[in-house]
Amino acid sequence: MTAIFTLTVFLSAALLFLLEPMIGKLLLPTFGGAPGVWNVCLAFYQAVLLAGYCYAHWLTRLSQTRWQVLIHLAVICLPWLALPLDTQLQPTPPGSNPTWPLVVRLATTAGLPLFVLASTSPLLGQWFAALRGQAGTDPYSLYAASNAGSMLGLLSYPFFIEPRLSIPTQAFSWAYAYTVLLVLLAICSLAAWGDRSAAIHTSSNSIAAAEKPSGFVKLRWVALAFVPSSLLLSVTAFLSSDVSPVPFIWVVPLALYLLSFILVFSRLPRWTLRLFAVALPVLVLIQAYQAFTWFFPGPPQPMRRTAMLHLATFFSAAMVCHGELARQRPPPAFLTSYFFWLSFGGVAGGCFNALLAPLLFNSLAEYPLALSVACALSPMAFGRLPWVWKWLDAAGAATVAFVAWLLVSAHLHDSSRWPIVVSAGITAALAARPVAFGLALVVLFALAGRYDDTMQYVLFRERDFYGTLKVQTDKKQDCYYLSHGRILHGQQRRSDDPAVRDKPLAYFYPTGPIGQVFAAMPVLKTKPPVAIVGLGVGTLASYGQPGQEFVFYELDPAVERLARDDRYFTFLRDSAANCRVVLGDARLSLRDAPDGHYGLIVIDAFSGDGVPVHLLTYEAMELYLKKLAPHGVVVFQLSNTFLDLSAVLGNLVHAHSLAVFNRYDSDITAEERDEGKMISQWGIVAREENDFGELAHNNGWLRLIRVKKVSLWTDHYTSLWPIANWRQ
Repeated sequence: MTAIFTLTVFLSAALLFLLEPMIGKLLLPTFGGAPGVWNVCLAFYQAVLLAGYCYAHWLTRLSQTRWQVLIHLAVICLPWLALPLDTQLQPTPPGSNPTWPLVVRLATTAGLPLFVLASTSPLLGQWFAALRGQAGTDPYSLYAASNAGSMLGLLSYPFFIEPRLSIPTQAFSWAYAYTVLLVLLAICSLAAWGDRSAAIHTSSNSIAAAEKPSGFVKLRWVALAFVPSSLLLSVTAFLSSDVSPVPFIWVVPLALYLLSFILVFSRLPRWTLRLFAVALPVLVLIQAYQAFTWFFPGPPQPMRRTAMLHLATFFSAAMVCHGELARQRPPPAFLTSYFFWLSFGGVAGGCFNALLAPLLFNSLAEYPLALSVACALSPMAFGRLPWVWKWLDAAGAATVAFVAWLLVSAHLHDSSRWPIVVSAGITAALAARPVAFGLALVVLFALAGRYDDTMQYVLFRERDFYGTLKVQTDKKQDCYYLSHGRILHGQQRRSDDPAVRDKPLAYFYPTGPIGQVFAAMPVLKTKPPVAIVGLGVGTLASYGQPGQEFVFYELDPAVERLARDDRYFTFLRDSAANCRVVLGDARLSLRDAPDGHYGLIVIDAFSGDGVPVHLLTYEAMELYLKKLAPHGVVVFQLSNTFLDLSAVLGNLVHAHSLAVFNRYDSDITAEERDEGKMISQWGIVAREENDFGELAHNNGWLRLIRVKKVSLWTDHYTSLWPIANWRQ
């Protein structure tokens, strides 16, 4: 029976981690493609996992084996009645915090299948440990099989399933695989039923014979599970904000998270975990130093190198914390209790990041905080020090904090790096004392945040479900900038002269592609209404003409508040056109516009450094064409560091038999660069080539062709793998 139990646990875990990214991708367009969607999904998955463990713990406490089997057979059949999963997009009311509508959608779409799959591993582990002939067999070997299945399911989704199958096909295939799992679960249940001589339930005598974990041990289990879970969401949020919130990006941190579980429950040599305990403080110090210095003059760090550092630090922290969890695992009599507290810590970490952190912090402060706690929970990596040093932990941390604060504060407006190096060095001196080191790191990261705000002249920060917004100025105090994470979303020059103040900058410069569109497009001569998806600071409003209507479609209410705040940006106020803002996802909001209404539609919606994928699908293009006036033009902002979106656009227009031109504007003069012009790439689409006017004969604009290696994007199929730029 060992092979059957192992295969069942393996398949259930694989299906669980296939379902998670599939549901996340399904719901992502409904909630505007925001990075926060996946964080809420992860927190929900962890909560369902906890519920499944609670159910398994309760079920194994029943004295009658037949009741355990009968109840569970009934429960595992319930999800099958609702399969395949509903894959239809459903509108969501706009709002600044759609967390709870997303939770409700997750619960009604996939809550029951997730619950059943979550309960399988601990329940079968308990049954397996009590079967006749399995005496002395470690049930935690099934946990290793569970994590191996989880890894296979997770990695197969972005690299094999997502690039080949549409969402409806994925849902049907998953339903068939779940049917196979039902058969395997039935076999395992019958084995438990038939083994009457085995004590399937955990009797009071067996519990009394084992040493019951103390309350302190359980609290440590919770803490050790809390930190990697919090770091998982933090690293994912960091990567999603700067690239794109899609399964291709989600699975990398989650795969490392699962890999750490697989390794620590595979009985690694002790020296391996000690190696990670030594590496963790080193990597965290490098990350803290980078937090200070990434904004200093000089070439920026490549995103690839930065991402690798963050992922390496996260993996080391997960190995340290999960290694301690594996070392402290209890006897099999307390297996379900152990899983419960482990899951509870994971849920607490996920909920802290997804629900509480956006309310408590105006930046991603939970990330360095979790790193500091991970270091504090680390075992003694450099050997044990005499007991007389123990009371010096807090005092040493306070001393380091005070000295570092003095050094950095005295040089806040200085471009010298030596105070930062010295502060990091004296913090590193406490690495042998984990608690003191963790406390000192909290201060060091807090100083990095203050240094960031001071050196970058940050005037305002705000954080909500959609991310962190930051308004800053420059040393000359002649420009205001709006950033989402590390991505610039617009800038405006400070001046009393409207001609200077309202000149579009960055990607929207008059001599750039979008400036040429507004200057040369024939349809604009009649001043038709213009739709702009993505508000930013309202820069495109500067191209408006008297009597013309500009309608901005914006997902984040905080962006509109900042764009209308006259202390920072005045494009909307100063525009000659009549400008209004419609809040909510553009795909859903545009449906309410009259057909054939807009002479120009501009798609300039950023999510991290990429257009949300649901705005570049076949169905999205159908919607744009439906709302576009005769001879109208659709313009796409394609500027992206990590993705070749022009290939996606080329395939879309080929499928609709449209005309398309693309311009990559990198020829910027020194004067334009000093004024604020930036490299950008734009694509223009129309029904006929004549609709482009003179731009169709401009040498800077080139026709886009179909790229066969990139499949057509639809609402049920998108994949970033073929268009990723691996050199960044």
